[in-house]
Amino acid sequence: MSREIQSPVTGTVWKIEVAVGGQADAGDDLIIVESMKMEIPVVTDSECVVKEIRCSEGDAVTEGQVLLVVDP
Repeated sequence: MSREIQSPVTGTVWKIEVAVGGQADAGDDLIIVESMKMEIPVVTDSECVVKEIRCSEGDAVTEGQVLLVVDP
């Protein structure tokens, strides 16, 4: 069952740390969002595989916007 990873803040996607098909462990940074000159990491709370990336570096995003879809 897939789950969606959302942006915790409104800002700009500064860096994408993963690729589709890539694996991540609990606590790994997936994406870095810049907001008010601060870098906010979007992390996973469990081991997962990236199924879909719904943003690009430089994109403006809003709080709650889906950035990634991961399994499980």
